[in-house]
Amino acid sequence: MTVIVGKDTAKTRRQIQVGSKSYAYYSIPAAQAAGLGDFSKLPASLKVVLENLLRFEDNGFSVSIDDIKAFGDWAKNGGQNPREIAYRPARVLMQDFTGVPAVVDLAAMRDGIKALGGDAHKINPLVPVDLVIDHSVMIDEFGNPRAFQANVDREYERNMERYQFLKWGQGAFENFRVVPPGTGICHQVNLEYLAQTVWTDTDQSGAELAYPDTLVGTDSHTTMINGVAVLGWGVGGIEAEAAMLGQPVSMLIPEVVGFKLTGEMVEGTTGTDLVLKVVEMLRKHGVVGKFVEFYGPGLDNLPLAQRATIANMAPEYGATCGFFPIDAETLRYLRQTGRNEDRIALVEAYAKENGFWRGADYAPVYTSTLELNMGTIVPAISGPKRPQDYLPLTEAKAAFGKEMTQTFKREMGKAVPVKGESYEMTSGKVVIASITSCTNTSNPYVLIGAGLVARKARALGLTRKPWVKTSLAPGSQVVTEYLEAAGLQEDLDAVGFNLVGYGCTTCIGNSGPLQTEISEAISEGDLVAAAVLSGNRNFEGRISPDVRANYLASPPLVVAYALAGDMSIDLTSEPIGQDKDGKDVYLKDIWPSNHEIAELVEKTVTRDAFLRKYADVFKGDAKWRAVEVSGGETYDWPASSTYIRNPPYFQGMAQAPGEISNIRDARILALLGDMITTDHISPAGSFKPDTPAGRYLTERQVAPRDFNSYGSRRGNHEIMMRGTFANIRIRNEMLSGVEGGFTKGPNGEQTSIFDAAMAYQAAGTPLVIFGGIEYGAGSSRDWAAKGTNLLGVNAVIAESFERIHRSNLIGMGVIPFEFTGGDTRQSLGLTGDEVITIEGLEGDITPLSMVPCTITSKDGTVRTITLKSRIDTAVEIEYLKNGGVLQYVLRNLARS
Repeated sequence: MTVIVGKDTAKTRRQIQVGSKSYAYYSIPAAQAAGLGDFSKLPASLKVVLENLLRFEDNGFSVSIDDIKAFGDWAKNGGQNPREIAYRPARVLMQDFTGVPAVVDLAAMRDGIKALGGDAHKINPLVPVDLVIDHSVMIDEFGNPRAFQANVDREYERNMERYQFLKWGQGAFENFRVVPPGTGICHQVNLEYLAQTVWTDTDQSGAELAYPDTLVGTDSHTTMINGVAVLGWGVGGIEAEAAMLGQPVSMLIPEVVGFKLTGEMVEGTTGTDLVLKVVEMLRKHGVVGKFVEFYGPGLDNLPLAQRATIANMAPEYGATCGFFPIDAETLRYLRQTGRNEDRIALVEAYAKENGFWRGADYAPVYTSTLELNMGTIVPAISGPKRPQDYLPLTEAKAAFGKEMTQTFKREMGKAVPVKGESYEMTSGKVVIASITSCTNTSNPYVLIGAGLVARKARALGLTRKPWVKTSLAPGSQVVTEYLEAAGLQEDLDAVGFNLVGYGCTTCIGNSGPLQTEISEAISEGDLVAAAVLSGNRNFEGRISPDVRANYLASPPLVVAYALAGDMSIDLTSEPIGQDKDGKDVYLKDIWPSNHEIAELVEKTVTRDAFLRKYADVFKGDAKWRAVEVSGGETYDWPASSTYIRNPPYFQGMAQAPGEISNIRDARILALLGDMITTDHISPAGSFKPDTPAGRYLTERQVAPRDFNSYGSRRGNHEIMMRGTFANIRIRNEMLSGVEGGFTKGPNGEQTSIFDAAMAYQAAGTPLVIFGGIEYGAGSSRDWAAKGTNLLGVNAVIAESFERIHRSNLIGMGVIPFEFTGGDTRQSLGLTGDEVITIEGLEGDITPLSMVPCTITSKDGTVRTITLKSRIDTAVEIEYLKNGGVLQYVLRNLARS
């Protein structure tokens, strides 16, 4: 790749000598000396964005000198100056659930540009793109030595069509690499191997240019990489595709919230306990659409693995990113994970030279600040439905009892015998205990801690309760290397935590089926079964269709809950089991000391392990190498495929864009409440034969055993539009007491949301969705917007939107609107029978316009309210005129 740089900022270009090599770079101190502003007090996270503009300042790149000067005004204005800017990340990261539909779109764009008379080869990533296959492994087999191989074999059996397609993409597109299945989770592979902290490339003059490593990713937890001072965040696949094809990320200069950490972690606490507290605090503070930067003396006591855990969960606290500046710990981690010594030297020299280094005098201006003494952290979990529902472990039992009566409205004592077993199922039984997810499996301190809990439990004769489905799905093969080196994998195996695969598994809903008899007992008793996982997401309906209460916990606590088997046990004061002699065993009896953990981490987590495991990261195993594909510039869409279909977005596209139209006489497809997540809108997990998606596959002779999941079927728009708003726990307020993807059809009768939408489309009736606060929280799932578009929804009206989903809606041509003046769907008394008209969209609409909305009730009553258009920037108006961001990019490429 050749980096093209701006012309007018050439006076800020400097050279830096590192060892025997010289690098060009764009100097922020030089920009300040040139009178472009006082940047000395900018947070490091914002300096990364500033450097990006310095490098691309040129009219041809939509960056002006005034954009650069705006950063000096940001500091003078106390951390605020929401000017629209064009930002260009250095690279793009994908995983297969979101990556497959992105590559499908690129393949379809090649067809589309040819239809417009353009060159198919113009549809090609201009920046490096890495796709890591990590979301496809499902836990069919567990708790035995054959689990890993059995799950891998089943993964290939289920996903061969998808893997053939990705292999075609790897050959057809430049700058596109695929990390094969069984390697690890994309964010951990990124942290341990792909990221460089300071990137280098050749510019148009032939010089080697150094600049901050930056990226966007098609997974919301891309933010994990901010732990190693790489600015990155999640976007929808739509926005990522545009970035690949040279379209800048349009954004406002963000506010930056400073989070000061002091003190150090105390005995018995983990990085997970810390991050759950951070999530609670930042959700209360309100950081949606903002950067969060961590600073303070506490960072000197916080290993990078713990920082990455905090950075990972930025989507859970709602921020764009959670950034840690470059310091000595950054360098130590880069060295330990096998980065080249020349690169490490460059990172240190560049950071110190260009003002990115966190030293003792680091004291930037922040928009607002919070502070936390890490010495106050206590063991904790979070649940049962949201990551921010923080619970000190001492309160977990009482909280579950309260949730049972108030949230789930169930009786605690009901027991149902399990056929063929010697035990009964009751509400509160933990049926899934999973060490999974990028959040914690990247952290050797909590993984070694879990292994030591297993070792001590095994020595006392404890094992998992028989109704608990246990699993260990590390984020990279390095984890297995150090667990085996420490002798801990054998102990984990002994209590049921055998290796099941390298991937997201339970965290993304790939928990696999429970034992049939247990599932039947839960259903028969209408019980509230529980899951405990070391992940980042516990939204309704995400983990398993059999589980209603989901809790996030550290890996050591996941093991402890597997041993106890019940949320109704207070782990801090009650026995979790009995030893070989029948004596009670308490959590304190099996909990390792911080010293024990640190000693094993120091001994077993080695640079050599990282170098070995990543030596052939793109090669894959024999199964991957045996995947056969047929090459070609454009894709030959197999007519019989139920995984990969040519989407309709670019078919029959006109040469010229249209205009934004008013929305007239629309009907309401759904009335939804607060915190509707992208899991509610576009679930990732399994589905049943009687659902619209299930009927589609059954009609094509696909057996239910081979349905796989919504996530794995994201390359087929027919499946995904049928799965939109189909989460088993979503509640449409148009219907009373009904859960699942249902609504009223045009005749007023209850029907599936998909069938109602198709009936309205056939009649030419536009549709709208109403929601509450934080609409679209959670994953960066572009299918939540794509599906909304394909159902014929023209607008979503809510009290507030989460950042990524708002952007995705715009990218798919759906307009987001926010209520004003205290109006809500509840204050307006909406029933879903109303007719909605929104005007003021035609002509010269401007960003964030106030527009009138007329609501006509069934009895003829007419009310007019004012809505705020969440078309935030001028370029988003152009996206909407084109029908979406990809259509905008495609037309521009066809013309060029």
